[in-house]
Amino acid sequence: MVVSDMDGTLLNSNHKVSQRFFNLFKKLHSLNIRFVAASGRPYYSITEKLQPITKDITIVAENGGLVIEDEEVVLSNNIHSEKLINLYNLVTKIKDVYPIFCTKHCAFFLNTPQEMVNTFSEYYSINKTISSLKEIEDDVIKIALYHSINSESFIYPHVKHICSEFNVVVSGNHWVDISEVITNKGNALSFLQKKYQINPSETMVFGDFNNDLEMLNLAKYSYAMANAHKAVKAVANFETDTNDNFGVEKILEQLIAENSQN
Repeated sequence: MVVSDMDGTLLNSNHKVSQRFFNLFKKLHSLNIRFVAASGRPYYSITEKLQPITKDITIVAENGGLVIEDEEVVLSNNIHSEKLINLYNLVTKIKDVYPIFCTKHCAFFLNTPQEMVNTFSEYYSINKTISSLKEIEDDVIKIALYHSINSESFIYPHVKHICSEFNVVVSGNHWVDISEVITNKGNALSFLQKKYQINPSETMVFGDFNNDLEMLNLAKYSYAMANAHKAVKAVANFETDTNDNFGVEKILEQLIAENSQN
């Protein structure tokens, strides 16, 4: 099983997946190597990026909040409605932070100006701007918080005190994600390893940020991107090139060559 994060890992800085990867995927598929896309992005955004192969892969969306195979939900973790109200009251008090409430089919932007809607639409292409939590009728899987300067400095200090009750993770330079405490990419990967009877020595994982740490710990072949956060490099067993220099693709080419010889 090969598992890859999206932003900063499989996607380049233009948020694109290379044709080189799609060509390699065909070879992985022929070798019976399962591919998993694991991202903080919503399901619909991941399918947009990987549209030619979505029926042949597993998608782990919202940092493990959703696991979907061939359009069927096989794992889902939603934020309890009572907890959601408390979280809403907390995150809406943080200065200069934009909260996004993520459901399976849509992202809800709270009182967000149009210029920020344009920014967020790269990640949440299906969205609606709201003025109240009451306007959300679907289950919320994750709350994504955005700060235009830096998430570790300006968001995380305000929410780190709830880490025992929720999974609070710095998922990018501008992002902090909050979800149920059991929700992370590692738990999703563990579920898939058990389902397909694949052990860590048969698992390869690529990541670049802190929301990848749990799943990197579940793979013998764990790779940090050269552009990865220092915490990711400390956990990963190996390092590869940057996302703009085909870091994932280079390792997959080695994997395919070795498996083809065998």
